[in-house]
Amino acid sequence: MSAVNKVVLAYSGGLDTSIILKWLQEEYGCEVVTFTADIGQGEELEPARDKAMALGVKEIYIEDLREEFVRDFVFPMFRANTIYEGEYLLGTSIARPLIAKRMVEIALSTGADAVSHGATGKGNDQVRFELGAYALRPDIRIIAPWREWTLTSREDMLAYAARHNIPVEHKRGSQSPYSMDANLLHISYEGGPLEDPWIEAEESLWRWTTSPEQAPNTPRYVEIDFRGGDAVAVDGEALSPAGVLTALNALGAAHGIGRLDLVENRYVGMKSRGCYETPGGTLLLKAHRAIESLTLDREVAHLKDELMPRYASLIYNGYWWSPERQMLQSMIDASQTYVNGRVRLKLYKGSVTAVGRTSADSLFDVRIASFEDDRGSYNQKDASGFIHLNALRMRIAARRRNN
Repeated sequence: MSAVNKVVLAYSGGLDTSIILKWLQEEYGCEVVTFTADIGQGEELEPARDKAMALGVKEIYIEDLREEFVRDFVFPMFRANTIYEGEYLLGTSIARPLIAKRMVEIALSTGADAVSHGATGKGNDQVRFELGAYALRPDIRIIAPWREWTLTSREDMLAYAARHNIPVEHKRGSQSPYSMDANLLHISYEGGPLEDPWIEAEESLWRWTTSPEQAPNTPRYVEIDFRGGDAVAVDGEALSPAGVLTALNALGAAHGIGRLDLVENRYVGMKSRGCYETPGGTLLLKAHRAIESLTLDREVAHLKDELMPRYASLIYNGYWWSPERQMLQSMIDASQTYVNGRVRLKLYKGSVTAVGRTSADSLFDVRIASFEDDRGSYNQKDASGFIHLNALRMRIAARRRNN
C-alpha cells in the first residue's frame, strides 16, 4: 500500500475519535484534517476544535449542516414514507451519506488522499460511510482503525489515552451504559441492558420525549402545510426544513410521541436491539401519508408503497448514492407534484392521529363519495358489470373444482 500523506477524519472530539486521531498520526505518520458536522445532535461542537488543536491538527472543519441534512436527505426520504422493517425511521442511516459526502469534498479541497471514520467492524455505519465515499470518489483510500488496531476494550482505549496524554473527560454521575447517536431526526440507544431483548428499557433511557403517562392530559392539535411533498409550515408559520423538524420535535416530544423499541436486522448479518426517539419524524410521516391520501392517485400511492421497502433497505444498507436509489428518487419526486395542502394532527399521550386534511389539489370528490346524493355523478348500476367481469376468473375456477 502506498503511503498516506493526509487523511480527513470524521471527528466528534470524544474519546474514540481523539484516540483515532493520534493513532493515525503515529501509525501512518500523516497529517490529519478533522471534520466535525453539526447535524442537530444538540452538543457544543467548539470544544472539538480545541481538542484537535491540542493534538497538532492544523486544518479543522466544523460545519453547520442542519439545513442541508433535512432539505437534501431527510425530506427526500420522507417523500417515500420510508420505514425500515415496518418501524424504523432511519434516523442514523440517513445522516451517513451527508457525512461521507463532506468528507470526500474536504479531502478533495485539502489534497488529502484518504478519509477515516470511527465506525466499528460490527456495525452498519462502516458500510454506509465507505459505500458513500467510494460512490463519490472511487479512488479514495479509506482507513477504518477499528478493523486494524489491537485496541479491543475500553481499558485498552483508556491506557492508550494515558500514554499519549489524550484528555479523558470524567462527567459527574454515572456514565450512560448505552451507545448513542443523535441528530435532528432522532436519538438512538444500543448496548448495555438493551442487549437482552426481554428486558424493558428503563424510563431513564429516554432523553428527548416525555413519558406518555406523564404527557399532558389535554390533546394538542397541530397543522402542517405541504408543498411538493415537503412540509413548509407549522401552525401557519412558514419555516425552513430544519425549522420544521425542530418545531415538530418539540411538539412530539412534549406529548410522548416517537418512542420505538426494535430488534432489527443489520446489513452485516446480525440482529441488533435498539431504542429510538423520533418525535418530529413520527408526526411528519403521519401528516405526509394523510396529505397523500387526498392528493395521490390510487395506483400511484399503491406503487409507492410497494417500492418503499426496497427504498428503505437501500438507505439502511448504505446505498444512498447508488444509481438504483437515485432512479427510485426520481420516480418518487415526480409523484409529489400535487402533494400540496394542510393536515391537522391530534397529539395525545404518545399517539398521533390525522383528524383533518385539505388541499386545492384534492382528488376527493364529495359528489361521488357521498352516500346522500349521487345523481349524475355515479351510476350504481354500473357496479354489476364491474363485479361480474372481476369475478369471471374465480367463477371459472369454481366450476372446474365442482366438476
